[in-house]
Amino acid sequence: MTLNDMHSGLILLLWLAAVASIQILPPAALGPAVLSCTAAVLLFARVRGLRLLRRIRVLLLAIVVLFAWFTPGEALLLDWPRLGPSREGSVLALVHGARLVAVVCAVALLLEHLPLPRLIGGLYALSRPLRLIGVPPERLALRLLLVLRYVDASPRGHKQMHWKEWLEDEATGSDNPAVLLQRERLSRTDAVVALGVFAMLFWWSLG
Repeated sequence: MTLNDMHSGLILLLWLAAVASIQILPPAALGPAVLSCTAAVLLFARVRGLRLLRRIRVLLLAIVVLFAWFTPGEALLLDWPRLGPSREGSVLALVHGARLVAVVCAVALLLEHLPLPRLIGGLYALSRPLRLIGVPPERLALRLLLVLRYVDASPRGHKQMHWKEWLEDEATGSDNPAVLLQRERLSRTDAVVALGVFAMLFWWSLG
């Protein structure tokens, strides 16, 4: 079964399960996982992945400073114990930074290989039960669309775009097509895989 054969909602569900598994991996297994994600991005989504990683460099720096320098513990630099980072904080910074890099790589792979209309349609399918508590799934899908378009907009060397420009309709001269929520049929194979994912997530929650 390929991505084109799978329901977009199921693809998102599997992606969320993979991202959640990265967040609970022990530090010993986190390193190989991050290296695998990085290698996959360099092979299959190099331009998009590197662009997204550049955009989080300030956040990575903040993680290093906050954890390494403000976590009590043994001094990593014995010659400057008061000015240098702590050993425990450095480990925490490395772990949290690695998890963030892995998630960003996963986002790059998802955006590269799942067309935007199918991605929005998958989110709409997964969020439809929220209508029972008064949350319109169409609004969630539209907001995700705005975020993803804004992330991919304004490459280096071009004029910076404002997110409100995406809300313009055809009457205002916008070239953006109308948003159509795609609805895909759930096959038996998709249903079996989805039940397996739910069972795995339930088992993880018990652990």
